[in-house]
Amino acid sequence: MASAAAPTTAVPTVVPPLEQLRRLAVELRLLLPGLRVGEARETTKEFNPETFWRKLNEAAVNVAREATTLTEVFSRVPLPSPQETKRFCEQVHAAIKTITAVYYSLPKDQGITLRKLVRNATLDIVDGMAQLVDVLFITPGQSPDNSDLISYNSVWTACQQVPRIPKDNKAAALSMLTKSVDLVKDAHEEMEQAVEECDPYCGLLNDTEDNSDSQGDEEDDRLGCPNNRDLYWSEEDQELIIPCLALVRASKACLKKIRISVAENGKKDQVAQLDDIVDISDEISPSVDDLALSIYPPMCHLTVRINSAKLVSVLKKALEIAKASHVTPQPEDSWIPLLINAVDHCMNRIKELTQNELEL
Repeated sequence: MASAAAPTTAVPTVVPPLEQLRRLAVELRLLLPGLRVGEARETTKEFNPETFWRKLNEAAVNVAREATTLTEVFSRVPLPSPQETKRFCEQVHAAIKTITAVYYSLPKDQGITLRKLVRNATLDIVDGMAQLVDVLFITPGQSPDNSDLISYNSVWTACQQVPRIPKDNKAAALSMLTKSVDLVKDAHEEMEQAVEECDPYCGLLNDTEDNSDSQGDEEDDRLGCPNNRDLYWSEEDQELIIPCLALVRASKACLKKIRISVAENGKKDQVAQLDDIVDISDEISPSVDDLALSIYPPMCHLTVRINSAKLVSVLKKALEIAKASHVTPQPEDSWIPLLINAVDHCMNRIKELTQNELEL
């Protein structure tokens, strides 16, 4: 009678170090979609701001430490053993899970604007760590002089930004409004520079070459290459640019006044109103950009009119929201109607100069 076969003992699978890195990068990237949605976790515990910020700062320091360790051990040979690699990967994963858990513990009632800033900081950290792991997987055992060091610096820089995050929704709102002011200011300066130099493309395109060959011109037109009439403003274009510039200046003035009102009168506990002000103000800079782009030749006057109207709509909505909120304790304050009048004046002039486009 044949004896029974001896039971076989399962041999644990040894995963090579680089394969472990690849899997870790995949796991980290799987966290990103959930972070972008960023729903707060339900809890019965009372929110403690001091505890939250302490935990977030500690978690960021820990992530930076793990990024340093991982970079050091995988930037030299021999590479860590599978068992050592498993421990390093688990530590990185745990550090990342900890900082994401801290972010999820921030309730919505602390302000959507504040949560967005914390979310973006957390996203930068997780994405930066995933990039670092990717680089170490692709180029293991190399001195951290090139892309792996850059990726490490990206994680470290993202972690370093965490203590600088505004600590309440009012401070977060002021941070976002300042950013919007700066963006509109930059767009206005670029527009003014182009107008002053009478060179929309600031010399990027050279039309000094001899293009007397009509066949060459026709070929350029077929290929969509710009010719002289595409590179410069006509007299009608230049006349239309004047109220467009004035409208962008009015946009900058609106944002500045709203920011000042939030700084002087904003209350930390009025989170919903502050969020509404930031949300509509965030739409001003993209609308300014659309208008700025539409004034470059070849200019379509109808497009300029449409983009101007969109910007005016956003500006008026922002002023109305600010007027109805607590940051404007005296709704009859003269700066709001003055700015509305300035915006209307610009738009009316743009309509006058583009009326012919509607009649074609």
